[in-house]
Amino acid sequence: MANPDSLGNEGTDFRMDIERGKIREFARATGSENPAYLGTENPVSPPTFLTTTFFWHDGDSNPWPTVELDQQRGLHAEQEYTFFGPPPRAGQKLTCRSRISDYFTKQGRRGGEMTFVVMTTDFHDEDGKLVAQAKMTGVETARPPAEDATSGEDS
Repeated sequence: MANPDSLGNEGTDFRMDIERGKIREFARATGSENPAYLGTENPVSPPTFLTTTFFWHDGDSNPWPTVELDQQRGLHAEQEYTFFGPPPRAGQKLTCRSRISDYFTKQGRRGGEMTFVVMTTDFHDEDGKLVAQAKMTGVETARPPAEDATSGEDS
């Protein structure tokens, strides 16, 4: 069961180097042919590139494990990005910090009450300016959804 005491937990700062090769790999993996990501020496990162933050987290910088979301009843519900200027470019070194910023419940239909937890990650440039923010929402149902008797079983 998701842990309500995780609200407010914050990880330590971690650094994310925006690398040209990683931008290119990400763009190709997502099927992009945009020359802004592939054809320049200092490419801009695709907006969803910041998802790769999870590769940069270490044990102390990632507060998500404190949420204790049950993976049997949980899922990644939403990902949102806000930019406060242009997206990061190759060569930038960002200082990042993640925190559990929201925890709330809603009544579901099939799985009972649903618990939503939001982790917010702030991305600051070398001058300390906030350049982007990512919000990842996970959801956990109170119980597994009931099996539908007509859900594809052969008669």
